[in-house]
Amino acid sequence: MTIVDIAKESGYSVSTVSRVLNNRKDVSPEAKRRIMEIVESHNFVPNNNAKHLKQNVTKNILVVLKGTSNMLFANIVEEIQKIVGQSDYAVGVYYLDEDDNEVEEAIRLCNERKPLGILFLGGNPPYFEKGFTESFVPSVLVTTQGEQLGFKNLASVSTDDVAAAETAVDYLIENGHRNIAVLGGDLTLSHTSMQRYLGFANSFRKHGLDIDAAKYYEKTRFSMDSAYAAMMRQLDKGYPLTAVFAMSDVTAIGAMRAIIDRGLKVPDDISVVGFDGTDFADYYNPKIVTIKQGYEKIASRSIEILIRMIELRADATHEVVPYELHNTESVRNISK
Repeated sequence: MTIVDIAKESGYSVSTVSRVLNNRKDVSPEAKRRIMEIVESHNFVPNNNAKHLKQNVTKNILVVLKGTSNMLFANIVEEIQKIVGQSDYAVGVYYLDEDDNEVEEAIRLCNERKPLGILFLGGNPPYFEKGFTESFVPSVLVTTQGEQLGFKNLASVSTDDVAAAETAVDYLIENGHRNIAVLGGDLTLSHTSMQRYLGFANSFRKHGLDIDAAKYYEKTRFSMDSAYAAMMRQLDKGYPLTAVFAMSDVTAIGAMRAIIDRGLKVPDDISVVGFDGTDFADYYNPKIVTIKQGYEKIASRSIEILIRMIELRADATHEVVPYELHNTESVRNISK
């Protein structure tokens, strides 16, 4: 029996089962009671020594992660490791540059590591269109929608980036902002950036506003230092500016530091909205308005789907996890 089996029998998610087995306090008494009943009835013993035995385990799952500064991905990977650590699988994490071709790297890793499945964090669909095949090991795109690719062995668990970005920009516009800078990745290489830019554009069109990307779109990598430099470039342009839509919380933090270093205040002079809903957004000063993604559910469903594909030869499924606008302190209403 694995924690996936316990989750199925109990009706709770894999992440909830994992939290109970790790004696975490953030679980309801009813969930803990039900899960422990099943654990005891099956004499299930958590594999607490798994991390010391991974070199001898052949049931390997790989995580291929693009970018080294993505706080959301760090949270997802931590959750994945907790869940897999209670199973008879082992997980290996491989970091790529955010502009690398993850499918080419996965092919190399498959030849070397012989995994049973792969989780792709930050996948770029065009690379899968060109290099992924039906003979590839079962895989899940995590945080990227993959249904349009049509592969039976490639599932996906994601947030609707277009709709979420539209919600974020709607919030800025509803608070009176019209001159909004956008900090995001290379739109020709980053699928995530393009999806979020489409959401930004949808919001502008819906409100009858003109989009001037040449003035207000600033390309950045998803890191604080790159976002800081991008925000400085935007401020140097001298265009009227009251708000920034940053395509990640990391980007938002870099942008806010640049604004402050220019002697301006957030949100008094320039409002900022981020994306991802990481803990850093809640502890930055001011707290950042952000799109909060359910990273625990993204992680648990990705693992559940992948193991079902591996063990039951199930076809790929595609799930969209709800998001919410986490309204805190970094946006000022200028319409009053």
